[in-house]
This record gives sequence, structure tokens and C-alpha cells, in this order.
Amino acid sequence: MALAVIAVVAGLALLVWSAERFVEGAAATAKHVNVPSLLIGMVIVGFGTSAPEIVVSAFAAAGGNPGLALGNAFGSNITNIALILGITALISPIAVRSKVLRSELPLLVGVTALAAWLLRDGELSTRDAVVLLVAFAAVMAWSIWRGLRKGEDSLGSTTDADLVSHPMPLKRSVMWLIVGLLLLVVSSRALVWGAVEIAQAAGLSDLFIGLTIVALGTSLPELASSVIAARKGEHEIALGNVLGSNLFNTLAVVGIAGAIRPITADPEVLSRDLPVMAALTLSLFVVGYGFRRGRGGRINRFEGGLLVVAYLVYMTYLVATAFG
Repeated sequence: MALAVIAVVAGLALLVWSAERFVEGAAATAKHVNVPSLLIGMVIVGFGTSAPEIVVSAFAAAGGNPGLALGNAFGSNITNIALILGITALISPIAVRSKVLRSELPLLVGVTALAAWLLRDGELSTRDAVVLLVAFAAVMAWSIWRGLRKGEDSLGSTTDADLVSHPMPLKRSVMWLIVGLLLLVVSSRALVWGAVEIAQAAGLSDLFIGLTIVALGTSLPELASSVIAARKGEHEIALGNVLGSNLFNTLAVVGIAGAIRPITADPEVLSRDLPVMAALTLSLFVVGYGFRRGRGGRINRFEGGLLVVAYLVYMTYLVATAFG
């Protein structure tokens, strides 16, 4: 048990550190080969911040722990919206000016609805996983097309300014890209092993561990980058991190895990976790799209506080039902 706890703590710490290095290396490398800043902000950063969830869920599915894989993906989505965006908005209200991000809000709602529909029978078959991965490929194709188009967007401008203010030589960026990816794999293996050992020793479900400890741990890179971006007034990066990560989680993370091994969802996923994730996604769309203002959305401090309260209530309910 003690070794498992050490594996989880060390795995989470290394996972967060390696994910940050991986994102920095990937973004800087892309900049050196003249990838447009908007494309870096939309695709590369989104993929990088979701890399921990992808690797952890893949190992969990391969190891026969589907609850951990699904809990990690959906729990990360809930954490991203309720905790990360909530804390970010409390630090600095999030103004949604980017047309790209506003177009991603309804897309995330649609993707969430697709995942819920595929899981309506309590199972994610290989065919369902293929549907998610095909949808993921379509979203990536659309994102690349948008990123390569000429024209200004506040997300691209903010990403470019951030990259220019933190330049990195090509050799160093490639080094961190490779080192970050390798350490992501090592730390994820340690984290999954430790989490499964703790769950079995404590009589907890893989789903609970995935929704709580693992989901929070794999979301720490998004939390760190979003808080830093909020303190610098880079609202588009903060929101873009969450939107990109949730799109990747719902389509790629769940899709890859289901393709490795079909997933049978616990009843609680359909009655509790999916509805919470869907409600948070829909509320983000309403406040972020800006129906009330007509010129872009805004997540103010009051709404950010409500999101944090929602996360705490959800976590409290999970712990109470698990140990009650």
C-alpha cells in the first residue's frame, strides 16, 4: 500500500512536470518550423495538455481497468470546466473574444452529446470507439483548416505573443519534446499501477479513483497554464486550454481506450457523471458564447465562484457515496 501511494504521488508530480515540458517543446518546435500561431494554440497545445489523459487512459484500458480510463476522461472534463475555469475566472474574468473559441463552444456541446448517445446502453464497443476517433479526425481536420487560414484572431495573437516572450532554441525544444513524451509514459505507468493498487486495497472502484485523484492529477497542467494565463490577462489561452483538452478527452481519450478494449460503463456514469459533465458543458456554452451580450461571452467572478462550488459539491458527493 505504501509503495502504491508513493507511485501515485511521484507519478502525478512527474506527470505534471513532463506534460509542461512536452507542451513547451511541442509549441516551440512548431514555431521554429513556421506552423501558424493559431494552429499551435488550437491543436498542438490542446493535444499537449491532454497527453496525460491519453496515456493514462490507454494504459488503464490495456490493463483491464475501463472504469479508470472512463473516469479519468470524464472526471478531467468536469475538473477542467468547474475547477480550472472557475478558479481562472475568480482570478480574472474571462472575456471570450476569439471567433475560433466561440465556434468551439457549440462543437464541444455536440461532441459531449455524441459520447452520451454512444454510451446510452452502458457500453462503448469497438465500433463506438471508431465513431469517436473518426469524429476526432474530422475535428482535427477542421481545426487545421481554420488554423491555416489567413486572418487575425485573438487566440492566434495571444499565442504568438506568448511564444515570442519565451523563445526556445530548436535543439532545446526538440529535446524537451522527446524527454517530455518519454517521461509522460513512465509517469503514467506508475500512476495507473499505484491507483489500481490503492483502489483494490481500499475497496474503492476504479471509476472513483479515475474521477477524483487521477482526473485532478492529469488536469494539473491545464490548471497551471490557465492560472498563469489569467494572471497575464491571456484569457484566450486559458479558455482554449480547457476547450481543446475537453475535445481531446471526449473524442481521443475515450476513443483510444475503447479501441484498445471495449468499455462497460458503471451505472453511475450514466446517472451521475455524464449528466454533470453535460450540464457543465452546456452552462459553459451559454455564458461563453455571449447570447446576453451579443459581442462575445464573458465568465465573470460570480459565475466562476458558482463553478468552483459545483465542483466541490460534486466531489463531496463522490466521497460521501464511496465511503458512506
